[in-house]
Amino acid sequence: MFEQPIRNMMERKKFLTAPSNTTVSSAASLMASKNVGAILVVDGARLVGILSERDVVFRVVAKGLDAKTTLLAEVMTTEPKTLEPGRSYGHALLLMQENGFRHVPVVENGRPIGIVSSRNAMDPDLEEFVFEERRREHHR
Repeated sequence: MFEQPIRNMMERKKFLTAPSNTTVSSAASLMASKNVGAILVVDGARLVGILSERDVVFRVVAKGLDAKTTLLAEVMTTEPKTLEPGRSYGHALLLMQENGFRHVPVVENGRPIGIVSSRNAMDPDLEEFVFEERRREHHR
């Protein structure tokens, strides 16, 4: 698994993008509807940033900002580290661990084509189990 190229591990179906002038509230709603933890911020076809669910909590909610008026451009991580699809998944995991983030945009010829997350390392059955347990905890 760790030797596999990222192109085999990245999430294409759950690959979300939004322009930098999108509100945090709109982006969070889109992320929730697709059950993903990050959204790539693009202007035109160019990747300009990334916003994760943790960013929403720490950079918006914890600081008392209004998610309905705060734009992604104001709170996103600018110039995120990226990987090309031919790099190994193990390299992606190491990059995430060393830098303290959970999602890495995958780019080809400068354009985002997907995203890889630390969650991809989980066995699909285990991932479903963890998701279901978190859902149950949330609804108690």
